[in-house]
Amino acid sequence: MSGVQRFIDTNLGRFRAELHDFLRIPSVSADPQYDQDTRAAAEWLSSQLTVAGLKSTVFETPGHPIVLAEKQTGDPNAPTVLIYGHYDVQPPDPLELWHSPPFEPSERDGRIYGRGSADDKGQLYMHVKALEAYHATGTELPVNVVLIAEGEEEVGSPNLVPFVLEHADKLACDVVLISDTGMYAEGIPSIGFSLRGLAYFEIHVHGANSDLHSGEFGGAVANPANMLARIIASLHRDDGSVAIEGFYDNVLAWDTETLEEIASLPHSDDEFSKALDLDQLTGEDGYETLERLWIRPTCDVCGFLSGYTGEGAKTVLPNHAMAKVSFRLVPDQNPDRIYQLLKAHISSLDLPGVRVDVLDLHGGRPWRTSVEGPAFEAASEALEEAFGTKPVPMGGGGSIPIVIEFEEKLDANALLVGFSLPGCNLHAPNEWFPIDNYEKGIGALARLYHKLVKVENSS
Repeated sequence: MSGVQRFIDTNLGRFRAELHDFLRIPSVSADPQYDQDTRAAAEWLSSQLTVAGLKSTVFETPGHPIVLAEKQTGDPNAPTVLIYGHYDVQPPDPLELWHSPPFEPSERDGRIYGRGSADDKGQLYMHVKALEAYHATGTELPVNVVLIAEGEEEVGSPNLVPFVLEHADKLACDVVLISDTGMYAEGIPSIGFSLRGLAYFEIHVHGANSDLHSGEFGGAVANPANMLARIIASLHRDDGSVAIEGFYDNVLAWDTETLEEIASLPHSDDEFSKALDLDQLTGEDGYETLERLWIRPTCDVCGFLSGYTGEGAKTVLPNHAMAKVSFRLVPDQNPDRIYQLLKAHISSLDLPGVRVDVLDLHGGRPWRTSVEGPAFEAASEALEEAFGTKPVPMGGGGSIPIVIEFEEKLDANALLVGFSLPGCNLHAPNEWFPIDNYEKGIGALARLYHKLVKVENSS
């Protein structure tokens, strides 16, 4: 391992420069105008995996390509580690809020700024460089490695599960290692124990056959914007809970040990709100902030569109209104059931003069585990050696829908070891990744591969 770490230390400047090259490719999976760029990102990543000593292939799907690479030890008793990540990124909008161009990465104040720096190109590329360190120094990997990188995570991974089922033999593993999460705080590494699921919808309210003059028709014709506001207002109770009947039916209670671990973590509501320039925090009554963020379900409006939004006044009564609404789910909520409950809730409202459509965009199930066993022990040791601090268990407020699918389809436990920080502006302007975490994290991952020999080979 000493030679591997020396190689990493010697090449950190190059590793950062290569990440900049990766970040320059605008692989926005949600926007068809970036389809060629998204493909270019897959091919670029595949070439870098080849340099790192893996046999890499770019597979076609009905959507964006999937990169699959592998390296075998030749030892029939060696466990297999499946590394998962994604090379697609969120749209950069609104562009005017970026302090530097989203696809021209820059380094300021110990941070790498650029879309995808934290989610997930930076974290995925750390694995590529850790693997390269073994290959370049002639150090034998103690585990078999399979790496899969998709280009559709940011749009719900529609083609990943079919790919996993079709190539289950190539993906057979003992542990699924994922670095698409974060550390609890600067200098405090973490191992994930939960992820919230997702149910994402568009609500469309249709009124008259065209926009109308608000003076000539207002008061006699239903206003879709007003009706949509009524729908949105109906989704929450005054205590912050979601008001949809049946929404909490399948929410599982958490064990006392996990709740105590969450309560023991160093957290300050004052510091949290101050970092966001907020006067106070809000949420569901009866729960602390970390519980609200990690283990409680939510409902939020992510976008709202209707009528005239340009400069000045236009007295228009819009004929259409649309809202994008996301629900973060916890075990054992199911996105399909939430869809049915939302439609039933809207149907129960008094909304005369309009037609309402609910479109199901995408979703994913929640996940949770116990932070114990050989894989978690290996991760704890590797992180403590690299960062000098024992890692803490951490829940995830976001969603990685494929995690539970991997566990079920491949019969392997997931291990979530991430390196972004709170405030890295994931999905927002000025996304950044800490340089220190990028550099130390590569060493941590190299150590982790070595320690994962503890995991029982199930083949």
